[in-house]
Amino acid sequence: MVTIQAVETRQQKKQFIHFPWELYKNDPMWVPPLLMDIEDKLSRKHSFFEFGTMQLFLALRGGEVVGRIAALQNDLYNKEHENKTGFFGFFECIDDKDVANLLFDTAKKWLQERGRDIMHGPASPSSNHDYGLLVDGFDEPPKLGMVHNPPYYQSLVEQYGFEKTMGLFAYKIDANRVMEDPKMVRGNKIVRERTGVKIRNLNMKDLKNEIELLREIYNEAWEKNYGFVPMTDKEIDEYAKGFKSIAEPSLIFFAEIGGKTVGTAVSLLDYNYIFKQMNGRLLPFNFIKLFTQKKHIKWARVMLLGILPKYRGKGLDAVLYYETVKAAQALGVEYGEASWILEDNAMMRRGMELIKGEIYKTYNVYEVKI
Repeated sequence: MVTIQAVETRQQKKQFIHFPWELYKNDPMWVPPLLMDIEDKLSRKHSFFEFGTMQLFLALRGGEVVGRIAALQNDLYNKEHENKTGFFGFFECIDDKDVANLLFDTAKKWLQERGRDIMHGPASPSSNHDYGLLVDGFDEPPKLGMVHNPPYYQSLVEQYGFEKTMGLFAYKIDANRVMEDPKMVRGNKIVRERTGVKIRNLNMKDLKNEIELLREIYNEAWEKNYGFVPMTDKEIDEYAKGFKSIAEPSLIFFAEIGGKTVGTAVSLLDYNYIFKQMNGRLLPFNFIKLFTQKKHIKWARVMLLGILPKYRGKGLDAVLYYETVKAAQALGVEYGEASWILEDNAMMRRGMELIKGEIYKTYNVYEVKI
């Protein structure tokens, strides 16, 4: 018999956090998250709790954890989109339809009691963090900040009645193919001459103001996107805190026209290559690997690339991609992942085609009426 427990004690929270280690122990593609990061996301001190509430649940059979889920209410999302959407996240489950149904029923009931009429997800805890369900591309480990799950999750979600509302794509970029393409070199030169755009790197000595600039561009450039939630000051501060130790300034760009910052591209080395070896623990000595093994990282992830609406359609995205690939190659990076890109974002997808990017992972976002 399966029972559901609301997570209320320290021991239950520990079980919630550690369950994936048992679930994925035979999955060679899984990258254990840093325990300190998961604990932060579930802590009341996390920025999500400025505007949201969360309840964690465990599914147990014979005293053994067989699943988990979080029910989430995001007031900032509801204000932005003017609806009554609730969320589920942090979903993990054995391959058992009955267990999954019980978890979804529990999250649905919690959301109904708070006046929500749709359950959306997975979002852990929001679209600014882990978002979407992997449905294609299980033969490569997830890149930094991206999710991974077993293939059977799609069946568990869809048999419950969830319907896909959006696809998120991850594109694979071969650095050599980009830099050897004469059209890219020529196009980069033409756009620069036509627009007068100047490209500069992140200034780590002025990180506070640079991060604020990133926030302003993000909140304006992504405002109309599916699932968008504006970043708060505290949320940006959290990102900046983790950012400092792994940011590579040569991979972070600002585009300026006439002295005004009109776009940005933010890429990070794929530290998942190193995190995979840490088994969730950075301390006491694993952090040293961040420095000693950095040179072996062959992937980078383009996490953000945004142009202010007024300046789109001028080819600035191509310039930023060109500069990113060139800088990545200088660091010994061979491949890039651009993720995630909405399936209905025609402009970004055309940009990917221009640099011969190929979709190699797909994630779905789901909703069910409650």
